[in-house]
Amino acid sequence: MTEKGIDNDAGSMTGHRQRQGAESVMPYTPGEAKGKQVESMFDSIAPAYDFMNACMSLGMHTHWRNHALRLACRRLGRVPEDVLDVATGTGDLVFAMRRRYPHAAITGIDLSGGMLEIARRKLQEFPDERNISFLQGDCMDMPIPDDSFDMVTVAYGVRNFEDMKRGYAEMRRVLRPGGVLCVVELSQPVSAIPLLLYKVYTRGFIPVAGRLMSGDPRAYSYLHESIEAAPQRSAMTAIMESAGLRDCTWKSLFPGAVCIYLASK
Repeated sequence: MTEKGIDNDAGSMTGHRQRQGAESVMPYTPGEAKGKQVESMFDSIAPAYDFMNACMSLGMHTHWRNHALRLACRRLGRVPEDVLDVATGTGDLVFAMRRRYPHAAITGIDLSGGMLEIARRKLQEFPDERNISFLQGDCMDMPIPDDSFDMVTVAYGVRNFEDMKRGYAEMRRVLRPGGVLCVVELSQPVSAIPLLLYKVYTRGFIPVAGRLMSGDPRAYSYLHESIEAAPQRSAMTAIMESAGLRDCTWKSLFPGAVCIYLASK
């Protein structure tokens, strides 16, 4: 697990520049708030989302997810009892956590009613399930009391936040003291050859496949634009710290296309 950057001032300035870029990248046209555009985009692509997620990650998303949950449990020091999954989408991470934490109460929250419709459809396959719930809401202002969860997770959602610092502060608010935040987010490789292959894949194949599968010509172009503009590695942990989180660390997974971020309250 890599600690925050050595040059804190440089890392903070880089984070500031990237944060401005990430928050100004819009799924559609300028003029409407990013949160509303993100909601519309995910409503549009919801039916194709699970397939495209597996396709885009070449099936690696389950490995990344499980690795992140192992690290989060190690940081917490025990199995969580109450978990919130922010930007839960179709609930993949919620159901993965149900397998790992069978006795935990798990809540998923998302802006998109279309994504939550699919998550709730999946939940119907478990008619006796009582410890999973899904809630539609804005992660900038969640209808959840303070200090409600001992773990908060968010996978591939932070770069879509309208205001990253505010989103992190809100997740910190609902964490209990000593609780753990676990973020899985897409990133760009650093090494030259993996970066070249990554750009060919994300700028070429993914937008074409996404357009064909989802019917939304813009959504999967927004994907690579938002990844490239988003703060990564030490720049991301600098934002987490500025929101009041502590012990912020990051780990990049091979080939550098995803990072796991951990923080505590």
